[in-house]
Amino acid sequence: MIYSVIMAGGIGSRFWPRSREAHPKQFMPVFDEQSLLQKTLQRMRPLVPPERTLVVTHERYVPLTQQQLPEIPEGNILGEPISRNTAPCIAYAAFKLREMDPDAVMIVLPSDHLVKHENRFMNIIGQATDAAQTSGSLLTIGIQPSYPATGYGYIQFDPSDKESSDIYPVRTFAEKPNESTAERFLDSGDFLWNSGIFIWRADTILSNMQIHLKSTWKAFDVASTHFGTDQESDAIREAYHKSTRISIDVGVMERAGNVQVIPGNFGWSDIGDWKAVYDLSKKNRHGNVLQGNVIVHDTSRCMVDAGKRLIAVVGMHDVVVVDTDDALLICHRNSTQQVKNVVDYLHAHQHKDFL
Repeated sequence: MIYSVIMAGGIGSRFWPRSREAHPKQFMPVFDEQSLLQKTLQRMRPLVPPERTLVVTHERYVPLTQQQLPEIPEGNILGEPISRNTAPCIAYAAFKLREMDPDAVMIVLPSDHLVKHENRFMNIIGQATDAAQTSGSLLTIGIQPSYPATGYGYIQFDPSDKESSDIYPVRTFAEKPNESTAERFLDSGDFLWNSGIFIWRADTILSNMQIHLKSTWKAFDVASTHFGTDQESDAIREAYHKSTRISIDVGVMERAGNVQVIPGNFGWSDIGDWKAVYDLSKKNRHGNVLQGNVIVHDTSRCMVDAGKRLIAVVGMHDVVVVDTDDALLICHRNSTQQVKNVVDYLHAHQHKDFL
């Protein structure tokens, strides 16, 4: 059967000061009343019901996840004791699913992405699950790039060697590039944005982890013998501490030989920073996105997200302003990726009240 695995453990540091450790980005309503996490679950309903959905999140967010997704069975919310990037997260879910269903096919999804054209998205997911069931491949969804983005990783595919009309072997994965490299990727025509969406059989990803991430596989293999017992929590904690802190892309996808990609064009965004919110939001005639009690004069192409206070912006252009009860962010609209540096500074100087 087909299962969804939603990864919801991040802290959304580029969304500071709205996103905090106590209530990170995936639990926030960004564009309407639904949180990004709730939108992710809703998007998958036509193919995967909530009872076949697993959510992997930090253990501190388990109660918040249960509150936002009451239709998910309690045992399907997996709490991570520490953050170890995506590889241990996926190992935990894959071992769980293999125990539940030896033929399980996993659709692994980030919890904080936006998809505008959901029918197109579901058609591609359906194609990928069909291929994963029969081919024994590790599949990922690549997004047709529309501009030379420097905030996304890239996937290079081999256009001359199709497995089917829409499935291609992956040549390589590339980290976030600089602007000139991103322009070269776009011009080449054989690079896609890395969506972080994966489709594979649970036993297929586990067999590949056994080869390429042996220590992580072994740690969770041992822990899986305690699933359903009083020792499960302690076993999972030990498995995470023994696991390598690494992404599934670097740990497995870049090393495995059976990796394929399906190009997609369904209005995707990873909503990685405040600029992405600006780009996706409705703007007034001056190109401004204004939320809350805001006055602007001689101001254009700005995003102002007011908290409880009145915010007045005068003579500013291409600026992001985000106000909360205890912190105010002001930055250039093209510098929002660097907001993470503020969070890193707060961590380094132990300013916990602002995290």
